Amino acid sequence: MSKRFKFFIGHLTISAIIALIAICIVFLFWYPSPLAKALGVTHLFFMLIIIDVIVGPLFGLLVYKEGKKNLKMDLATVIILQICAFSYGFYTIAQGRPAWIVYDSLTFNIIKNSDIEMSNIEQANPEFQHPSWFGPQFVALNALPKQFLINPVPKNTIALDHPMYYTNISNAKLRLQTSAFPVELLEKYNDQQLVGKILKKYPQANAWLGLSAPAIDMVVLINKDQGNVVKIVDLRPWN
Repeated sequence: MSKRFKFFIGHLTISAIIALIAICIVFLFWYPSPLAKALGVTHLFFMLIIIDVIVGPLFGLLVYKEGKKNLKMDLATVIILQICAFSYGFYTIAQGRPAWIVYDSLTFNIIKNSDIEMSNIEQANPEFQHPSWFGPQFVALNALPKQFLINPVPKNTIALDHPMYYTNISNAKLRLQTSAFPVELLEKYNDQQLVGKILKKYPQANAWLGLSAPAIDMVVLINKDQGNVVKIVDLRPWN
């Protein structure tokens, strides 16, 4: 095997390993199923993977020519451009990851990391000042009017984007129990067999609420008796 193809295979292998690590991070932690679909990130991410795994090594193969005077410089340029393109795309996906899933007494809302208002972050409880890197967390919007009187929502922003208004989801137990819909209503907007299949998988779910998302709205299954979240599922909550 020529040095040219050895370099190509090595470059391709390293790129593939990096891509596999990225896939695990993105789809196991940052965008756990079905949130990748809810935020419409799948196509963007796989475009990024194509650039990393295919385009980068192919460019390396094209510029590689044994005995070429500036070979090392050309290969270094290809690799640096590949790293820069991948880093920028990966950073964009990291910034767009769902940080909080906020219950506002009517629905759940996905708040991306890039949506978080940092201006008054020091007024938030410590557990809400730094979103997790290991998946989105469920929280509730504080329902106490005095909270908003003491700290009015800054102009041109919404309360959902301000962690200073967040409270633990367990504090919203009564609101969840009151506002959740019966599972039978899911058949109004979804295939009956699909609803049955999902509910069979999560037998503890006996109610639901909608999840407002950037790309596709979904459903949050609720255990109404306990007033807690069971699972986000790929069903439609409305038309």
